[in-house]
Amino acid sequence: MTRIKSEISLGSALNIASVAQLIASLQRPDGDIPWHVEGKTDPWDLVESIMGLNIGGYTQESYRAFEWLRARQNADGSWYSSYVNSVPKDRTSETHMAAYIAVGLLHTWLITRDKHLLEKMFPVMEKGIEFALSLQTDGGEIFWAKSPEGKTDPMSLLAGSSSIYMSLKCALAVARILGKTRPDWAHGFNKLEASLQNNIQIYNISKSRYSMYWFYPVLCGAITAEAGEQRIEKFWNKYMIEGQGARCVSDQPWVTIAETSELVLALTALGKMERAQIVFSWIVDRTFEDDTFWCGYTYPDMVIWPEEKISWTNAVVLMAADALYGITPASGLFSHELWDGFEFKG
Repeated sequence: MTRIKSEISLGSALNIASVAQLIASLQRPDGDIPWHVEGKTDPWDLVESIMGLNIGGYTQESYRAFEWLRARQNADGSWYSSYVNSVPKDRTSETHMAAYIAVGLLHTWLITRDKHLLEKMFPVMEKGIEFALSLQTDGGEIFWAKSPEGKTDPMSLLAGSSSIYMSLKCALAVARILGKTRPDWAHGFNKLEASLQNNIQIYNISKSRYSMYWFYPVLCGAITAEAGEQRIEKFWNKYMIEGQGARCVSDQPWVTIAETSELVLALTALGKMERAQIVFSWIVDRTFEDDTFWCGYTYPDMVIWPEEKISWTNAVVLMAADALYGITPASGLFSHELWDGFEFKG
């Protein structure tokens, strides 16, 4: 199998091969990809790692990660919130984690055009989507989780529901590729879209200190065009440290590489390529000696924290670079323009 060994010149070079190899090196024989050495695994971040592997050319490894997900899906379509050595740790079942496999599958198909993988994994994706939609309210928002005891937590998270919005788009696209119709998914999608666009105030405001609350509705395509640009501008100074990147939370001087890379994805989704390139240039040299990326650092004292090399952080850097520089055929996955004209009728 051919590995991508090129570098992208950005003043400092992004070493795609080293970043992708880190993710692959963390994978265990059963396909699990923990956050870091001896770390936990969660299903959402595992899908991020799958997409990083895809960009780096590690197709077999990404397929093994899908197999890990298939083997551990719960009967209701969910996965647990975290695992350690493939053993459930936190038995909460979160809706956005159940649905996100759809994004990973469409990303993989855009690169490999492997219809067999979609056919094999469609029942898994279907159960995950159905679990997420089972917690949707009449108003369109989706409750975030069920407790280990099976009790629904009646709280909706803006970032989580935005992620489900993207997952539903991808699930409907996968269904269409396979010649399947799922009108219930389209109905749920349209309800969720109306909620995110018209009733954003119903989502848990206590999470608004997190930068994901700011840009995820834009990243995932629920808020687009002028409204999306206005949202980015309105809260830029709250969450950004100019010349450094995005804070994880607005009230702490902690710049995180993953959130900054996701903001780059949001900017590219809007078509703001020049600004996205500028933001990406702020973090491209925030690397260890092996060219893999820090998780984050405090500013202005520049203390790297935490010190672990994180699989999904490095994956989303590759996703941001792909969106900017067209490394793979999946580079436009989050682009609002890509989805223009796609009819969400199931």
